[in-house]
Amino acid sequence: MQVFNNYSKYGLLAKLFHWATFIALLVQVPFGFYLVGLEFSDQRIELENVHILVGITIFYITLTRLIWKFFNPSPTENKSFFKGQVLIGKANHILLYLCIFAITISGILKKLYMGENLNFIFFKYGFEKDNFVLADAYYEVHIYANYLLLALVALHVFAVIIHHFIFKDKILNKIT
Repeated sequence: MQVFNNYSKYGLLAKLFHWATFIALLVQVPFGFYLVGLEFSDQRIELENVHILVGITIFYITLTRLIWKFFNPSPTENKSFFKGQVLIGKANHILLYLCIFAITISGILKKLYMGENLNFIFFKYGFEKDNFVLADAYYEVHIYANYLLLALVALHVFAVIIHHFIFKDKILNKIT
C-alpha cells in the first residue's frame, strides 16, 4: 500500500488520519452528550478528563492531517462532477475542519475560564483567574459546534452514499 496520495487514491497516512478522526469523533461526540446528563461527582470529573484528553488528541490529529494535506495534495476530482458538487464538497470539508477546531478550542477555553488546569499532553496550562460568563459562552459555542459537526458529517456520509450507489463513481474507493 502506498504511503503518499496519487492522482486516483489517498495514501496510507491520509486514510489513517481520516478514519482515526472519524472513529474518535464517533465515540467522542456521544460521550460528550452523555457527560452533560451526569450529576457533578468524582466519576464525572474523571470522565471529563478522558473526554478532554480524547478531544485534544483529535485536535492534534486534525492539525497533523492538515499539515500532511498541505504537503501531499488530494487525488484529482472526478471529471463527471459538476462544479457545484466540487464546491459543496470542498466547503463541507473546510467546515468540518473548522468545526473540529471550534469544538476543541471552545471546550478548552470553557475549562480554562472555569479556573481549571488542562493537560495538553505535551504541557499543562491554566489561567490565574476564572470567568464564569466567558466559560458559559464558550460552552454554548462548544455545544452548537457539535450540532453543526453532526449535520456536516451527515451531509458528508449522505454524499458518499449517493455517489457510491447512485452515481456509481467509486469515490469511496479513494479513501478505503
